[in-house]
Amino acid sequence: MRVALVFNLKKEKTDDSSGDDSFSSVKFLNKLSAEQKEEIIDDTYAEWDTWETINAVKLALEENHTVTLIEADEDSFEKLRRTKPDIVFNIAEGFHGASREAQIPAILEMLNIPYTGSDPLTLAICLDKARTKEILSYHKIPTAKFIVVENLDEFDGDIELEFPLIVKPLHEGSSKGIFNSSVVENRKELLFEIERILNTYNEPALIEEFLPGREFTVAILGNGKDARVLPIIEIKFDSLPPEAKPIYSFEAKWIWDTPQKPLNIFQCPAEIDKKLKETIEKIALSTFKILRCRDWCRIDMRLDKNGIPNILEVNPLPGILPNPEDNSCFPKAARAAGLTYNQMINEVLNSALKRYGMI
Repeated sequence: MRVALVFNLKKEKTDDSSGDDSFSSVKFLNKLSAEQKEEIIDDTYAEWDTWETINAVKLALEENHTVTLIEADEDSFEKLRRTKPDIVFNIAEGFHGASREAQIPAILEMLNIPYTGSDPLTLAICLDKARTKEILSYHKIPTAKFIVVENLDEFDGDIELEFPLIVKPLHEGSSKGIFNSSVVENRKELLFEIERILNTYNEPALIEEFLPGREFTVAILGNGKDARVLPIIEIKFDSLPPEAKPIYSFEAKWIWDTPQKPLNIFQCPAEIDKKLKETIEKIALSTFKILRCRDWCRIDMRLDKNGIPNILEVNPLPGILPNPEDNSCFPKAARAAGLTYNQMINEVLNSALKRYGMI
């Protein structure tokens, strides 16, 4: 079968990256070390994949199929129309805008080309954290209380939510925009973080009540009755530096956790009792179904003060770094389930092929 692997390639650092207006919050940058500034300035491409990941997925697919690489750039429509593969394995995060993850699937639907993963509507909704929370709340799925701020001129700092709060960009992934400072204890810190998000990312700020409990991430593979939860991962914040807030921030993911000094931040399978395990799995599968996710997904959740799992985010395009030494959650859960990286990738493809009636 002819498979096209469609991706966005992570850009290399450049000498003039300090001029990148994607991170122009000068006041915030001045609080950081030179090393942190260098890393954070490049968070524009944090969601995109390296050649290591792209080649690992390609090699996995080539066990059974002929694979063509197509970068998801401005020419991708013509390349896909000309290539006309039997199916696309989609890991493209998209270029611009709040619905960027939906761009390639929308093109593929226009060209009537089958593809792995969720459809444009689900991808667009899940990248908008507030819309995701609104839909889940309607279906009685627990999620933290929140508001969205689009303009500081219309927000005076008065808020009905209880401190501490956490402030995030409304539609980013890979911990972009979520730093140690994102957990705020008072009005002054709140206004600073909102301003940072608005100025830096040119998008609204999501403000949520900060959940104090344990945090988990749940990988789901398959569709319908075949959808299954892989071993649950707990994020162990006691491995972070002493001054760090208990969140999986950009610093924790991309600065403090390095191959030279890896953080022992994940425990898989999580050490939880049967009741909590069943509750987490039920909420994850319900969320997967409600949002109409397909083939695979990773769902982040955290316990509230009453020990109830609340949905944090839904990731229909999960990160899949191939190196076991990298803290990449979906492959880690797959390995704990007894799957190799190649088997994991091919199970995703086979789930899509089965969904389309191609096998």
